[in-house]
Amino acid sequence: RGFLARATALVAGGLAYAVPALTGLAALLNPLRQKSEAGEFMRLATLDTLPADGTPQAVSVVADRNDAWNRFPNEPIGAVFLRRTGAGQIEALNVVCPHAGCSVQYEAGENKLFCPCHAASFDLSGKRLDATSPSPRDLDTLDAEVRNGNEVWVRFQNFRTGTTEKVPEA
Repeated sequence: RGFLARATALVAGGLAYAVPALTGLAALLNPLRQKSEAGEFMRLATLDTLPADGTPQAVSVVADRNDAWNRFPNEPIGAVFLRRTGAGQIEALNVVCPHAGCSVQYEAGENKLFCPCHAASFDLSGKRLDATSPSPRDLDTLDAEVRNGNEVWVRFQNFRTGTTEKVPEA
């Protein structure tokens, strides 16, 4: 009898210890299980909100952001320039300058994109206008498509700055 009582107590004690230990381990490893939205298509606009003449329109990218164990719903995670390039055709550029990460602006009077941090200029397709620009590459293009006849979907992603290669950030 004494052996059976001790064995039962040992099993019950082990279970009582294992439940909170496994729960704590699951909470600790939770960020590894969370799925990132980077690189997924997101609905950002409709065709009728974009100028038909090809003028770039800055659009904020809002998504749920996960930071380790914290979840921030509907947070701005970036921005893109969207512009029509033809009937039902869309071009998307990340607004972040590849040089140092400043936000590029559209200058309507000169019909170009301009980085105020180092005075680099880009054409409306994101190509560098000056070969001596400190920007190591053209603006980063993003995949964009029109779905359901009017919805503009973009595969948003940020890229590493200061490199000549277009390297996606995690």
